[in-house]
Amino acid sequence: MLQKNSDELAPAPGRRARMIIDAIAGAISGCISRIAVGPLDVIKIRFQVQLEPLTASKASKYTGIRQALTTVFKEEGIQGLWRGTVPGLLMTVPYTAVQFVALQQCKEAAAVLGLTSSEIKSSSLVSFSSGAIAGAAATVASYPFDLLRTTLAAQGEPKVYCNMFEAGQGIIKQHGLIGLYRGLGVTLVEIMPYAALQFGLYDMFTEAWQESRHSRKGTSLEGPRVDGLAHFSAGLLAGLFAKLASHPLDVVKKRYQVAGLQRSLSYGARIETDFALQRLHEGLHGILRTEGFAGLWKGSGPSILKAGPAAAITFTAYEIVLALLLKPTNPLLTADLELCKKQE
Repeated sequence: MLQKNSDELAPAPGRRARMIIDAIAGAISGCISRIAVGPLDVIKIRFQVQLEPLTASKASKYTGIRQALTTVFKEEGIQGLWRGTVPGLLMTVPYTAVQFVALQQCKEAAAVLGLTSSEIKSSSLVSFSSGAIAGAAATVASYPFDLLRTTLAAQGEPKVYCNMFEAGQGIIKQHGLIGLYRGLGVTLVEIMPYAALQFGLYDMFTEAWQESRHSRKGTSLEGPRVDGLAHFSAGLLAGLFAKLASHPLDVVKKRYQVAGLQRSLSYGARIETDFALQRLHEGLHGILRTEGFAGLWKGSGPSILKAGPAAAITFTAYEIVLALLLKPTNPLLTADLELCKKQE
């Protein structure tokens, strides 16, 4: 629906202008979403890197969402609930910008090849595969900031690193420059199915909503665009289902990213540096062996609570910003059209 909705607003912009517009809309929507769900992201990371069970016991630092939020607030203040937000935003800007640009370019390429034709009935496959490619491209572009964000959010008090620059220097000193990409492989394995499901399901839900609306009214599908509530609902459901399917891989990714972090033992046992040397299946098997099936779902509560609203806010904000940027009065579109005329 991203492509269809935007195309109805104004004459199609040139390739360069459209890429810039998608990047701006993606970056803004990602920032809004990141700030809104920051506390849940911090709690999710704390759960995922805690080796002890998430049950009431003397050995466990965190035992539940409410208890964790209260504990972080008491020990670290309100800023603790948004710890890692700066590198998180620095990650989000290139991530969502690249993601939506890559998504749009993939869909345009598929349209040129005739893969979105209703006769071929492959539009769903295009949505899922475009999402996977977009997710992979965005991850590679922003990964060091993701690792720094996870490190700062997981460390607790007393701080191991005071800011992201110090964290970056410490990681490079301990693991080399490649340390900033520790866990990239498992992240790509996680993000491709996650992004595929998120974008594919979002398109399916918005298409279904539009078809249902027009069938009830007996009007053509060329009528009014999907409204904000539909975007929000479709994004919410897509984010929930995508996160449910990929959460165990996210747990392993977080363990890779903080392996060797010398945080306070009051937060529980540390994840040894050797964990990052394991292969994906070894990491999964190790967690399953020592922490049981529940270990693979640590942080799933705040993760799922975060994933739905985060996706809903991202998609809704993206569509709103995109609609504003695609108005004919946008100077970027005007300049792009003038450039096209000169080239002709």
